[in-house]
Amino acid sequence: MNNRLIKIQALKYDNQLHYEWDTTLLERADAHIFVLGHRGRKLKHYTKGQVFTVENWTIEFFPFDAWFTVSADIIDGKITQYYCNICQPAQLDNNIVTFLDMDIDLVYKNGSWNVVDEDEFSVNATKFSYPSDLVRRVIHEQQSLEQRIEQKRFPFDGAIDRFINVLPPGG
Repeated sequence: MNNRLIKIQALKYDNQLHYEWDTTLLERADAHIFVLGHRGRKLKHYTKGQVFTVENWTIEFFPFDAWFTVSADIIDGKITQYYCNICQPAQLDNNIVTFLDMDIDLVYKNGSWNVVDEDEFSVNATKFSYPSDLVRRVIHEQQSLEQRIEQKRFPFDGAIDRFINVLPPGG
Protein backbone atom coordinates (compact mmCIF):
# COMPACT_ATOMS: atom_id res chain seq x y z
CA MET A 1 0.00 0.00 0.00
CA ASN A 2 1.13 3.52 -0.78
CA ASN A 3 1.90 5.44 2.42
CA ARG A 4 1.19 8.86 0.96
CA LEU A 5 -1.02 10.86 3.32
CA ILE A 6 -4.00 12.57 1.68
CA LYS A 7 -6.06 15.07 3.69
CA ILE A 8 -9.75 15.26 2.74
CA GLN A 9 -11.57 18.56 3.26
CA ALA A 10 -15.28 19.14 2.74
CA LEU A 11 -16.26 22.77 2.25
CA LYS A 12 -19.63 24.49 2.38
CA TYR A 13 -20.89 26.81 -0.36
CA ASP A 14 -19.25 29.85 1.29
CA ASN A 15 -15.90 27.95 1.09
CA GLN A 16 -15.77 27.52 4.86
CA LEU A 17 -14.25 24.27 6.09
CA HIS A 18 -17.08 21.87 7.03
CA TYR A 19 -15.08 18.80 8.09
CA GLU A 20 -11.75 17.07 7.40
CA TRP A 21 -9.90 13.81 7.99
CA ASP A 22 -6.69 12.06 6.93
CA THR A 23 -6.46 9.12 4.56
CA THR A 24 -3.83 7.11 2.70
CA LEU A 25 -3.55 7.08 -1.08
CA LEU A 26 -4.62 3.84 -2.78
CA GLU A 27 -4.78 4.97 -6.42
CA ARG A 28 -4.32 8.20 -8.34
CA ALA A 29 -5.62 8.49 -11.92
CA ASP A 30 -6.22 11.49 -14.15
CA ALA A 31 -9.93 11.64 -13.35
CA HIS A 32 -10.12 10.34 -9.76
CA ILE A 33 -8.44 9.26 -6.56
CA PHE A 34 -9.10 6.28 -4.25
CA VAL A 35 -8.01 6.58 -0.62
CA LEU A 36 -8.15 4.46 2.51
CA GLY A 37 -9.67 5.83 5.70
CA HIS A 38 -8.06 4.08 8.66
CA ARG A 39 -10.08 2.65 11.52
CA GLY A 40 -9.76 4.94 14.54
CA ARG A 41 -9.06 8.10 12.53
CA LYS A 42 -10.28 11.48 13.77
CA LEU A 43 -12.84 13.44 11.75
CA LYS A 44 -12.76 17.11 12.71
CA HIS A 45 -16.25 18.54 12.15
CA TYR A 46 -15.92 22.32 12.09
CA THR A 47 -19.63 23.03 11.56
CA LYS A 48 -20.57 21.04 14.68
CA GLY A 49 -17.43 22.04 16.61
CA GLN A 50 -16.63 18.41 17.43
CA VAL A 51 -14.07 15.71 16.70
CA PHE A 52 -15.41 12.23 15.96
CA THR A 53 -13.51 8.94 15.99
CA VAL A 54 -14.41 6.78 12.99
CA GLU A 55 -14.51 3.19 14.19
CA ASN A 56 -14.24 1.41 10.83
CA TRP A 57 -12.13 1.28 7.68
CA THR A 58 -13.38 3.07 4.56
CA ILE A 59 -12.43 2.96 0.93
CA GLU A 60 -13.21 6.36 -0.52
CA PHE A 61 -13.56 7.62 -4.10
CA PHE A 62 -13.21 11.22 -5.21
CA PRO A 63 -13.77 11.96 -8.93
CA PHE A 64 -12.38 15.17 -10.42
CA ASP A 65 -15.02 15.22 -13.17
CA ALA A 66 -18.27 14.21 -11.44
CA TRP A 67 -20.56 15.66 -8.78
CA PHE A 68 -20.34 12.99 -6.07
CA THR A 69 -18.02 11.20 -3.66
CA VAL A 70 -18.24 7.65 -2.33
CA SER A 71 -17.22 6.30 1.05
CA ALA A 72 -17.59 2.54 1.53
CA ASP A 73 -17.50 1.24 5.11
CA ILE A 74 -15.58 -2.03 5.39
CA ILE A 75 -16.30 -4.38 8.28
CA ASP A 76 -14.95 -7.95 8.40
CA GLY A 77 -13.74 -7.69 4.80
CA LYS A 78 -17.12 -6.64 3.37
CA ILE A 79 -18.74 -3.38 2.31
CA THR A 80 -21.52 -2.75 4.82
CA GLN A 81 -22.51 0.80 3.91
CA TYR A 82 -22.01 3.40 1.18
CA TYR A 83 -22.20 7.12 1.87
CA CYS A 84 -22.26 9.35 -1.21
CA ASN A 85 -22.09 13.13 -1.07
CA ILE A 86 -23.61 15.17 -3.86
CA CYS A 87 -20.93 17.80 -4.33
CA GLN A 88 -19.09 19.81 -6.89
CA PRO A 89 -16.19 17.85 -8.43
CA ALA A 90 -13.29 17.19 -6.06
CA GLN A 91 -9.95 18.88 -6.56
CA LEU A 92 -6.50 17.60 -5.63
CA ASP A 93 -3.82 20.15 -4.76
CA ASN A 94 -0.59 18.66 -3.45
CA ASN A 95 -1.84 16.15 -0.86
CA ILE A 96 -5.20 17.77 -0.14
CA VAL A 97 -8.51 16.76 -1.74
CA THR A 98 -11.25 19.37 -1.39
CA PHE A 99 -14.87 19.27 -2.45
CA LEU A 100 -17.82 21.63 -2.12
CA ASP A 101 -20.54 19.71 -0.27
CA MET A 102 -24.00 20.38 -1.71
CA ASP A 103 -25.78 18.83 1.30
CA ILE A 104 -27.82 16.02 -0.30
CA ASP A 105 -26.45 12.52 0.28
CA LEU A 106 -27.28 9.01 -0.91
CA VAL A 107 -26.77 6.29 1.70
CA TYR A 108 -26.85 2.52 1.31
CA LYS A 109 -27.51 0.82 4.63
CA ASN A 110 -29.37 -2.35 5.65
CA GLY A 111 -29.94 -3.38 2.04
CA SER A 112 -31.46 -0.21 0.60
CA TRP A 113 -30.51 3.21 -0.79
CA ASN A 114 -32.00 6.37 0.70
CA VAL A 115 -31.67 10.08 0.02
CA VAL A 116 -30.78 12.02 3.17
CA ASP A 117 -30.24 15.65 4.17
CA GLU A 118 -32.76 17.11 1.73
CA ASP A 119 -33.84 19.37 4.61
CA GLU A 120 -30.24 20.58 5.00
CA PHE A 121 -30.17 21.32 1.26
CA SER A 122 -33.34 23.44 1.56
CA VAL A 123 -31.99 25.36 4.56
CA ASN A 124 -28.60 25.99 2.93
CA ALA A 125 -30.13 26.92 -0.43
CA THR A 126 -31.75 29.84 1.40
CA LYS A 127 -28.86 30.55 3.79
CA PHE A 128 -26.23 30.68 1.02
CA SER A 129 -28.58 31.92 -1.75
CA TYR A 130 -27.88 29.01 -4.09
CA PRO A 131 -28.55 30.18 -7.66
CA SER A 132 -31.56 28.43 -9.25
CA ASP A 133 -29.34 26.79 -11.89
CA LEU A 134 -27.22 25.29 -9.08
CA VAL A 135 -30.33 23.93 -7.33
CA ARG A 136 -31.42 22.28 -10.60
CA ARG A 137 -27.91 20.92 -11.15
CA VAL A 138 -27.75 19.35 -7.67
CA ILE A 139 -31.11 17.61 -8.20
CA HIS A 140 -29.97 16.44 -11.65
CA GLU A 141 -26.68 15.12 -10.20
CA GLN A 142 -28.55 13.23 -7.47
CA GLN A 143 -30.72 11.54 -10.11
CA SER A 144 -27.64 10.83 -12.26
CA LEU A 145 -25.88 9.18 -9.32
CA GLU A 146 -28.96 7.07 -8.59
CA GLN A 147 -28.87 5.85 -12.22
CA ARG A 148 -25.13 5.16 -12.03
CA ILE A 149 -25.68 3.02 -8.93
CA GLU A 150 -28.63 1.19 -10.46
CA GLN A 151 -26.66 0.47 -13.66
CA LYS A 152 -23.58 -0.59 -11.66
CA ARG A 153 -21.34 1.90 -13.45
CA PHE A 154 -17.90 2.91 -12.16
CA PRO A 155 -17.10 2.95 -9.29
CA PHE A 156 -20.13 0.77 -8.39
CA ASP A 157 -18.92 -1.96 -10.77
CA GLY A 158 -16.57 -3.65 -8.29
CA ALA A 159 -13.87 -0.95 -8.54
CA ILE A 160 -14.10 -0.25 -4.81
CA ASP A 161 -14.11 -3.93 -3.80
CA ARG A 162 -10.71 -4.53 -5.38
CA PHE A 163 -9.09 -2.49 -2.59
CA ILE A 164 -10.53 -4.51 0.30
CA ASN A 165 -7.49 -6.80 0.23
CA VAL A 166 -5.20 -3.91 1.33
CA LEU A 167 -6.79 -3.93 4.79
CA PRO A 168 -5.06 -5.91 7.51
CA PRO A 169 -6.57 -9.34 8.34
CA GLY A 170 -9.80 -8.88 10.26
CA GLY A 171 -10.11 -5.31 8.89
